[in-house]
Amino acid sequence: MSLPSKFTSAILTTVIGIGSLSTTGCFWGVTTLGPNLLPFSIPVPVTPYLQKKKEDEFWQHERYDRAPILGPLTSGADIVALDPPSDDEVMRALEKAQPVQGGFPFLHEHNRNDVRIVKEKIADYIDPPRVYPLIGPAQQHHAHYKCTVYYEDVRRIGWPFPHTLKDEDAREVIYVDHNHLHMVGNVEGAIESEL
Repeated sequence: MSLPSKFTSAILTTVIGIGSLSTTGCFWGVTTLGPNLLPFSIPVPVTPYLQKKKEDEFWQHERYDRAPILGPLTSGADIVALDPPSDDEVMRALEKAQPVQGGFPFLHEHNRNDVRIVKEKIADYIDPPRVYPLIGPAQQHHAHYKCTVYYEDVRRIGWPFPHTLKDEDAREVIYVDHNHLHMVGNVEGAIESEL
């Protein structure tokens, strides 16, 4: 094969490659129908760390960051907060205060083993009625919990000298506040009068 025929075959291969890309309909430069995102249609890889971080933020917001609005308090009934913090909520608060997730395998790893959680209610009270924007007259119900987490703290360090550190009597105290609102007054009558 001579040099011109090699050059011709290279050009022919390039033209066939570009032609096959343009006929698939998936390449951003050739799309003529519908919306055209140009270079933004090419997928960008996202690290698992950022994906898990976003999923954890959504989980936290969906379950624990919003205050529910409950019906009015009835006279003569015990006014007690009904829901202590869940184990998941306590462990997420502990992870936010002292992160364990992450680390580098075989270099530095940190684990919590044999976790036991003790929850104590330290306060349960209701604020006087006031008007909240977009809600109306309501009372805020506060419940404060002291959560003591007992666990075995294990740290495995792999460099420069491999060793393991164990603290079998580790403990942390996390304070969790549960606040929610109770409507005040004749809520059903107010809704009927608006209709």
